[in-house]
Amino acid sequence: MYQPEIFQESRQDVLIDFIKQHPLATLIHFDGEEIIANHIPMQLLTLASGELQLIGHIAKANPLHTNIANNSPTLAIFQAENAYISPNWYPNKLVHHQHVPTWNYQVVHVRGKIEFSHDEKQIRGILAKLTRQHEATQAKPWKMSQAPKDYIANEIQQVVAITLSVDSMIGKFKLSQNRDAVDFQGAVDGLKSNGNVAIAEEMGRHYQTN
Repeated sequence: MYQPEIFQESRQDVLIDFIKQHPLATLIHFDGEEIIANHIPMQLLTLASGELQLIGHIAKANPLHTNIANNSPTLAIFQAENAYISPNWYPNKLVHHQHVPTWNYQVVHVRGKIEFSHDEKQIRGILAKLTRQHEATQAKPWKMSQAPKDYIANEIQQVVAITLSVDSMIGKFKLSQNRDAVDFQGAVDGLKSNGNVAIAEEMGRHYQTN
C-alpha cells in the first residue's frame, strides 16, 4: 500500500494490540484465475520461537481451502474506525482556503503463508482460543463445554482450521498527523460533533506520541 512515512506504524507491540482490538481480517488471495476475499475473525499468537501466527477457521463449504494450496501467499487486512474529514473543520481554511477533503483511517497489513487443516484436535484448539478471547469481555463467559458434546463434535466436522505464518506486518495510521495543532484540533472537534468519537480519541493519542 502507499505509505507516506508520517503515517507509517511499524512498532510491533502497537500492531499486535491493534489486531487484538480489531480481529476481523479480510483475507486476500489469488487462486490463479481471480482474486478472492474472505472476512474472517482471527487471533494473533506469538509462538515459543518468537514467530507470529494468525489462527482462524472457515466453513468446510467455503471453497477457499480447495481453491488455493497450502503455503500460498496471503494478505490479511485489519481495519479500525474510519471517517471523512471536511476541509470546513480546519480553522486555517478561512485564512488561505488551501485545504481539500480527506479520509482518516487505520489499517494493518499482514503477509504470510496460509495453511489449512482438517485435524480435529487442531480445530478444537483454535476454536477454544478464539472463544476465550472473545468471551473474555462477557460477565459470564461461554465455554465450549457448555454445549452438548455431540453438537460440538458435529460443528467441528463442518469447519476447516486456518493458520497464517506471518512474514511481515505493517500499519498505516492516517490520523491527521500532517496537520498543525490548530487544524488538527479542528478535525478532532468536527469528528466528535458528527459522533465519530472513537477515531477522534485515537487521533489524539497518536498525535501526542509523534
